[in-house]
Amino acid sequence: MTAYEKDLALLLDYLKTHGVTEPKEITVKRLRGFLAGEMMRGVSKASVARRLSCYRSFFDYLEQNELVTANVARALALPKKDKTIPKYFYHEEVSTLLNHIDGDSFADVRDRALLEFIYATGVRVSECVALDVGDISLEDQLALVFGKGAKERYVIVGSAAREALRRYLQMRARVARTNALFVNARGGRLTDRSVRRVLDKRIAEVPGLRKLSPHGLRHTFATHLLDGGADLRSVQELLGHASLSSTQIYTHTSRERLTRVYQDSHPRSERPRGE
Repeated sequence: MTAYEKDLALLLDYLKTHGVTEPKEITVKRLRGFLAGEMMRGVSKASVARRLSCYRSFFDYLEQNELVTANVARALALPKKDKTIPKYFYHEEVSTLLNHIDGDSFADVRDRALLEFIYATGVRVSECVALDVGDISLEDQLALVFGKGAKERYVIVGSAAREALRRYLQMRARVARTNALFVNARGGRLTDRSVRRVLDKRIAEVPGLRKLSPHGLRHTFATHLLDGGADLRSVQELLGHASLSSTQIYTHTSRERLTRVYQDSHPRSERPRGE
């Protein structure tokens, strides 16, 4: 049974228990009551929104076949999705992770460069693995990234990432069989899945470090920029967001900012005033 069929079956079962057997007997009030009951049972807003979309399509079909005179489902608004705070590393966590990767093997050198680069630039994983060697200029401290909708943008490569990349590029030249910036031990281009495996492996090597997805490093980049005083428009450009609303999710208050405000403001904080 498909998700569409399951959603429809739930509604039909509800209507049957309330004595509604004909499509024309289904009212806006009855449909609203069903969806409200689902939310009271703990069904997520996203699931309720999916069900309402299903019912809209169902009533479109009924209306087209003249089984109802109006689409009652379209009289209801989709519930707004809850905004979730992005998961990210605190400063000390990302520093611990990156500094832990200090070996001399190809994997160690590449993994350090890879994760330093993602954290330094905030690029999407898909953008990272699509980069070729010619897309990056360590002298200019820039990388040309091809983002969503084939849009190009330049990202800034910080000093720690440049140092890690210089070391990696020397080793890469001996194994690469492609123009890809980041390659595997056989010389082929890394994939999105490869980057996830690298990050999972490196996090597992650090006792007590929380799990985080590669996209979480992008969240970390944006959060730390804002914590450091960067304006929202600048972060929007660096992330390659088409709309500022996509960037505003990062305006949540982090632990560092709360601590700093408290220490600077509270008369009984550990840090002396004016320090």
